[in-house]
Amino acid sequence: MKKVFRLEELDCANCAAKMERAAAKVSGVNDVQINFMSQKLTLDADDESFETVLDEVEKVMKKVEKDVSIIR
Repeated sequence: MKKVFRLEELDCANCAAKMERAAAKVSGVNDVQINFMSQKLTLDADDESFETVLDEVEKVMKKVEKDVSIIR
């Protein structure tokens, strides 16, 4: 399943790249892209565990930039 989410409080292009690399390592993620200019996260993950994977991706993103949040 592939979904696009808006991000809030993403202030740094370098941080977006770090978050993308970290999110790509999460188990269950098939593909992930974070676009700093449009403030969007595109996540492709397994259908059965999509919500769990999304929660884990948000956790690793907050380790890089604690104020960033995914608008669901």
